[in-house]
Parts: sequence; structure tokens; C-alpha cells
Amino acid sequence: MGQGLSCGEREESDLFTAVQNGEVGLVKAMVESDPSVLEETSGSGKLSALHVAAARGRIEVLSMLLDRSIHPDILNRHKQTPLMLAAMHGKISCVQKLIRAGANILMFDSLHRRTCLHYAAYYGHPDCLQAILSAARSSPVADSWGFARFVNIRDGGGATPLHLAARQKRPECVHILLDSGALVCASTGGYGYLGSTPLHLAACGGSLECVRELLAWGADRLQVDSSGRLPYAVALKHKHRACAALLNPSTAEPLVWPSPLKFISELNPDAKALLESALKEANMEREKVILKEFVSALPCPSDSDGVTDDNASEASDVELCCICFDQVCTIEVRPCGHQMCAHCTLALCCHKKPNPTTACSTAPVCPFCRSSITQLAVAKIESSNDLELELSPSKPRRSRKSNFSEGSSSFKSLSAMGSFTRLGGRSPGKIAAESNMVVDKP
Repeated sequence: MGQGLSCGEREESDLFTAVQNGEVGLVKAMVESDPSVLEETSGSGKLSALHVAAARGRIEVLSMLLDRSIHPDILNRHKQTPLMLAAMHGKISCVQKLIRAGANILMFDSLHRRTCLHYAAYYGHPDCLQAILSAARSSPVADSWGFARFVNIRDGGGATPLHLAARQKRPECVHILLDSGALVCASTGGYGYLGSTPLHLAACGGSLECVRELLAWGADRLQVDSSGRLPYAVALKHKHRACAALLNPSTAEPLVWPSPLKFISELNPDAKALLESALKEANMEREKVILKEFVSALPCPSDSDGVTDDNASEASDVELCCICFDQVCTIEVRPCGHQMCAHCTLALCCHKKPNPTTACSTAPVCPFCRSSITQLAVAKIESSNDLELELSPSKPRRSRKSNFSEGSSSFKSLSAMGSFTRLGGRSPGKIAAESNMVVDKP
């Protein structure tokens, strides 16, 4: 009896050691010799061989086990699936393989009643998060729920994936979730303090990047939790002074991703990236003013990536925006074809913070011809070679080819706004509307 038990323990250990080390040949030989070894579990967590392969990222072993008709949603002691463990540990190849094998993305564990989406957000694996969200757009299971409901799925404590990502200081995951339709002002149940929003949790964690993302997507600095606390008070309590400065209700409101852009049927991904970069730059200018009291050196985006310097060097031979005469034209408005910079494109829509209680505003119009904007695309930047011949090498000049008559009403109303980059310290309302696992308590 004692020898038989010892032998059984040795065989189990050999199997899981081989799985952990990725020895696919040895695992295959052991399974073919005795298929019942796949019923064995390891440790107090009752992990199957498929769980171990997924958590360790052993894609060859995992593929071999799935090919032998092992169910992809086998459960451990806490009713966690291999997909949950792969998402938890950031094993993207295993996540993709399990999803292709039919793993259920809507399974809940019994520990915190979380899904694989919660785990990817909590542990900060944006590639796994994207893979799960992509599967949700086409999954029959997600179709039965609806994609928006899946993105905002709640765990046992009433926390959405966005709440978890914000609390754990995962800005990339926060951005992906917001871009996928996560509710920026959703309140929690038992996670953190009752009624906490993602902004409260980001303030608790002290992540400036998460706070920036949430504010840029319209998070309300005046929304209180069930104790009546503002995110500002939460940041002060946890001594996150930089976050508190941005969340101070007495400071200027940040510019937010404009809701009128939702009217545009096809927002080109490259154009969207330019607009998001312009929005971030404008808010960084605002932040430098707010944070200079206690931050000794706040890096400017142009200092870190050199984008502004490159644009300045190119401005001598490319067309400048005819609204601000400061930035290169990077956005083309369709169907009319007029061009402007990303900063001024945002200025057409960022005249006020979206109010969810009021009706949606009308679609933005082109400032040059007043036609409705149906699409934004990246503009093709063409060098003005004919003007280069006239320029002196020592004194380069900028070409200013206008898209409209300087006497037009559009020029008069928009040119007064100046460069969009300098709007950071101004109230958004002044822009003309016609331009249209252990839970810490915060």
C-alpha cells in the first residue's frame, strides 16, 4: 500500500515536471502509455496538466493536450479555467490557442467571480486583453450578452475590468478598455469603498497615467463615492500629490475625447492615433502649469520622443495648418478634402465636456466649406519643392498655402483661437460652439 502510493506520487510529479519544463515528447509518451494520467491534479489548487501548461506558457504541450480532445474549460479547485491562468500570467500564445479551441470567455471563477477579462486587466497584459476582446466581438457567447455588456462585466465585488486596471496602475489596459466602450464613471459594489469609480481607484493607486487616461475620456472629478469623497480627497489621503493636483476641482478642466467624433462613420486608426496624441499634448501643457509647484521636472512629450522637433524641422517645406499656422497638416477632412492639423481638428469638437444627461450634439462641420464631416483620414504630406528653390539655406521659410479666402467667416472665427496647443490653460467652454486579488480600500 505504502509503495503503491509512493509510486503514484512519483508518476504525478514526473508528469507535471515534464509539463512545466515543456518536454512535449516525454508528456506525449506518458499520456500514450497511460491516458489516465491526464486525470491527475497537482497541488492543493487541483491544477490539471492543461492548467500548468497554460500558466507556464508551454504552447507545444498545451497544443498536444488540446489535440487529444481535452476540454479547454477544465476547472481547478477555484473553478478557474486554463484560459484564466494564461491571461493571469500573460501567456498570449496560450490565450490565443485556447480561444481557438473554443474556451468559454464568460466563465466565472469561485474565488472572486472573475472572468479571463478581469484577470488580463488586473495583471496588466494588454495583448491578452486585446485577444479576449477580439474574441468577444465574434463569439456566440458574447453575442448572447452583447459586447458592451461583456466589456463592463462585473466580478463578485461589483468591479469591472476597468476598475481593476485603474486600481492596479495599468494605463495601457485602461486605454484599451475605454476605447472598447468601458463605462468611465461606473461605480463599484464591494470592491474598494462602495461607490468608487475608476477615477477613485486610480487616485488610490497613485497612477498619473491612469488618471490622465480617465480624465481624457470624460471621467467626472466631482463624482463622489458612497462616503461622499471626491477622487481628489482619495489622492490626498494616500499622499499622491501629483494626482491630487490634476483632480483638484478648482483647476481647469482637461480636454476630453470629443463625443461629436462619434458621428463620423469611419475614424481611420492612424487618424485616431494622431488625434489622441494631440489631445495628450494639449493636456500635458495644462498639467505642466498645475504640477510645477511640486514637481521639479515634468518631461514634455516633445522632449521625450522628439516629435515636435521633427515637425518643426519639416515645417520649412510642407504645408502648415491654415487655422493655427503652427502645426503641419496631418488630418484630411472627407468628403471635401480640406486639411488641418490634429490639434485644430480636436478644437472643432472639444468645446465642452460631454454631458450624458443631454441630447447628443450635431456632427462637426468643416470650417472651410461648412459641409458635414463624414470621415477623417491621415493627410498626405507633400513637400513644396518649387518653394525650396526660393528659400535661403540660412533662413528657411514656411509655406502657407491657404485652403480658403482670408476674408471668409470661417477664417475669422477659427484663427482667433490660435494654436490648439495653447488652449490647455483655457476653459474649454470659451471655444466657439459653432466650431463644433487582495483588495485595498482606497
